[in-house]
This record gives sequence, structure tokens and C-alpha cells, in this order.
Amino acid sequence: MSLAGPMFENGLIKLKINKQDKQNKGRNMKAEDLKNVLKEHKLWIDSDGKEGSRADLSGADLSDADLSGRDLVHAKLSGADLRYADLRFCDLNHADLSHARMSNANLTGANLNYANLLGVNLRSAELFDTHLSGANLTNALISGANLHRADLSVANLSNAALNGTNLSGSDLADATLTDADLTNVDLTGADLRAADLTGTNLSGANLTSADLRGADLRGANFSNANISALQLGSVRPADTELSGAKTPEAEG
Repeated sequence: MSLAGPMFENGLIKLKINKQDKQNKGRNMKAEDLKNVLKEHKLWIDSDGKEGSRADLSGADLSDADLSGRDLVHAKLSGADLRYADLRFCDLNHADLSHARMSNANLTGANLNYANLLGVNLRSAELFDTHLSGANLTNALISGANLHRADLSVANLSNAALNGTNLSGSDLADATLTDADLTNVDLTGADLRAADLTGTNLSGANLTSADLRGADLRGANFSNANISALQLGSVRPADTELSGAKTPEAEG
């Protein structure tokens, strides 16, 4: 999608799209237009909103874009196409990325604390050491992503699809994972203390040395999961499905 240039409305940078360009889906945003938007947004941030304008890149085609290290705090990116984008160490704190397409994007070390990621597509994305504390990932599609050592504390992952992801060493303390799909997920050494796992499907997951002390496990499915050296710290709920799970008792 190419753009005719930015225009300003209510303190936000809007992107005026030519009628003809609406038929050219898949075309990247012009580099010069993106440069101007980022420049105005940085000025808006540095001046505490007194100068420049907050960026509105909603629906923009930013696939394959290099946004590494950029400051996009509070930016509007709802519905944006960020597939294969380079977002390493990008600051997206409190940004609106709801329903954005971010499959195969590289978000290594990025800051997405308290970002709105409702319904986002992060399939096969690189999220190593990414900060997602307090983020809203409700109904997100994150299958096959690498979240090794990611900070997801206090995040909302209700109904999220995380099947086949690497969450080893991740921080999920106080996170909400109600009815989430965590089948065949690697949660080795993960911190799930006080997490809400009601109705969560963890069948086939690897929870070796994971910490679930204080977690709500009502209705959770641990069938065929590896829970060796798992720290529960309390009696397992009667309605938790553990059939076929590899437990310390089974090993002894």
C-alpha cells in the first residue's frame, strides 16, 4: 500500500491513501512517508505531546520494514501489516497493535509492556527476551513463536493459541491464561506463580522445573505433559486432568 503523504487530524498523523492504491494490496509504505511519520512521532514523545504528532499507522503495510530500535510508544498500529518486519529492541510500550499481522516478525528485546495486542497474529514470530508485561493478548495467535525468556507477567492471554511455542524460562507470573491453548508448549523452567490456568489446555506440554505455586489449575488439562520437578506448592485440584502425565511419582 503506497501513500499520498501524511495529513494531520486531532493531533494524530493520518495516512491519506489514494483510491487507486487500495487495489494495490501488499505494496510497502513509501520510505519517505514512514520517515516523516516517525520523525513527527519522536518529536511528539520528546516534547510530551506539545510538538509533533502521535503516529497513526493503523492498517498500513509495513511488511519487511526495518523499525529496529525505533520509539513507537503509544503509536496506533491497529490492523497494520508487520509480517517479517524487523522490530528488534523497538519501544512499543502502550502501543495499539490490535489485530495486527505480525507473523514471522522479529521482536527480539522489544518493549511491548501494556500494549494492546488483542487478536494479533504472531505466528512463528521471534520474541526472545521480549517484554510483554501487562500486555493484552486476548485471542492472539502465537503458534510456533519463540518466547524464550519473554516477560509475560500480568499479561492477559485468555483464549490465546500458543500451541507449539517455546516459553522456556519465560515469566508468566500472575498472567491470565484462561482457556488458552498451550498444547505441546515448552515451559521448561517457566515462572507461572499465581497464574490463572483455569480451563487451559497443557496436554503434551513440557513443564519440567516450572513453578506453578499459587496458580489456579481448575479444569486445566495436563494429559501427557511432562511435569517432572514441577513446583506446585499445594494439593492438585480434583478437576485437573493429569492422565498420562509424567510426574515425579511416576518416575519413582
